Amino acid sequence: MTLIIQNGLIVDGSGKPGFYGDVVVEGDKIVDIIKPQRAQSSQRNWGSAPDPKTLCDPLRSLWQKQNSKAATIDASGCIVSPGFIDAHAHSDAYLVLEPDAPSKISQGITTEINGQCGGSVAPRYGEARLSGDWATLLGSRLTWRSLAEYRTVLEAAKPAINTIQFVGHNTLRSSVVGYAGRAATSDELKEMQRLLAESLDAGGWGLTTGLIYQPGKYSTPEEVVALAKVAAERGGFYATHMRSEGDRILEAIDEVIDLVKATGIRAEISHLKTSGKRNWHKIDAVLEKIENAIGDGLLLGSDRYPFCAAGTDLDIVLPDWAQEGAAPAEMARLADPATRAKIVAEINASDRDWSTVMIGGTWSESTKPFSGQSVSEILSRTSRLSQSSRNLSSPGELICRILELDGCKTGAFFFGMSEDNLDKILSRPWIVPGSDASLRAPWGPLGADHPHPRAYGTMPEFYRRVRALGVSREDAIARMTSVPARRFGIAHRGVIEKGAFADIAIWKEDEFASKATYVEPHQFSSGVKAVVVNGAVSYADGKFSANRTGRFLERI
Repeated sequence: MTLIIQNGLIVDGSGKPGFYGDVVVEGDKIVDIIKPQRAQSSQRNWGSAPDPKTLCDPLRSLWQKQNSKAATIDASGCIVSPGFIDAHAHSDAYLVLEPDAPSKISQGITTEINGQCGGSVAPRYGEARLSGDWATLLGSRLTWRSLAEYRTVLEAAKPAINTIQFVGHNTLRSSVVGYAGRAATSDELKEMQRLLAESLDAGGWGLTTGLIYQPGKYSTPEEVVALAKVAAERGGFYATHMRSEGDRILEAIDEVIDLVKATGIRAEISHLKTSGKRNWHKIDAVLEKIENAIGDGLLLGSDRYPFCAAGTDLDIVLPDWAQEGAAPAEMARLADPATRAKIVAEINASDRDWSTVMIGGTWSESTKPFSGQSVSEILSRTSRLSQSSRNLSSPGELICRILELDGCKTGAFFFGMSEDNLDKILSRPWIVPGSDASLRAPWGPLGADHPHPRAYGTMPEFYRRVRALGVSREDAIARMTSVPARRFGIAHRGVIEKGAFADIAIWKEDEFASKATYVEPHQFSSGVKAVVVNGAVSYADGKFSANRTGRFLERI
């Protein structure tokens, strides 16, 4: 089948100036790009765009004559760009549950890079458990153990967008070592290496770490390097949620640089930030350290979501010792009065500003009213949770009760970042957009959650912010398309050119905006007219089609 996208401003992802013209698609590939004689390659002013009727030339006439039944999309007034690449996502499980990928495709995303922060959906052996929300919502659909088995389930679900699957270190470690707070033995490390190699051979793209989470936090740098070498030997990549994004961030960056030097692997620092006000002043040193490494020829880059609140599980505020063993062990500690009292006391003794911690997704009727409120706000409005006899007069007591009621699955937003620092980060040409979010939907099982707004609005907000920093339209789009494609070795995507896969976003620049908020997150972005994935129109005029043609991508 032939599809002709007509009369749009084609910004091809290369960074070159846009031009008015047509894109011709046959099957899953771009087969022609028509540059009409009157197209103005340097055109910047929408008000002086040529009349679409004048864009016809002999090439278009020939295509239309030969393909009288070709489908067409009128892209007048729109940018026609490559589909956007979400460089850091967590949709592994949810692509099976909600394969339309509504929150992602509606903002122009056609490819996600999943399995991040050390937590992938496979391999899953031994004590390994998926994150609480994944396991709860998947239920009987959670049938796989290996990455190959997961791939079979995913492909049967026919997702609307492409996915790249990384293998998580925490998933590997919990499969072999469990959640014990200790170093791995040499035999355990060999088994992790074997499982990683098996997963990479089944289509895994590389290794990710989440070194602030358990059980990855218990690993030595030597363990991580040994695993990264396995990925490097197979041409894989490495992405890391570092050991620190705050007090010890410079030391954490040194660990990444040392790993790249030891392995030669290409590495991505996930969601670069300086967390906590006392660390904001480190931003220049952070950027200088990374740019010096890049200047020395190391294969290093980074991604970032365009918001100043992080989003993760609320149990991250528990003392380190209370997190060991994951949710079941945490619940057991909360059930023991003496241990619980110790946890409460340590939380209360921390210097955290509780006005900067907002409750996100919750899992019980008693806790749902607190989604979208900070811990300080909740304490100021209530001293009791329904069905509770405990007095909730302190942050520690409140947090322990919420976690108890939610089975330690509560999500939270942490407002610990600087707007000025975010602008400094986004101004760097080596920063690409990564939502750090699973896909979401305002309906079905995912609609009951309370996600971070980045799940719905990362791409338009990234575009808005970098353009406000003076980045050109073409360079901003390149950072959302071809730059991550080149960085992660995604062949024939991220560009509009003959022979490339037809992953295309058609959108109105002046209407492209995030609508999601921390209080009301389930709101689609505006401005996207249509999205084409592997040649099929998967989203158009606010509707999700039955053309789910996304693929499990493999390294070439």
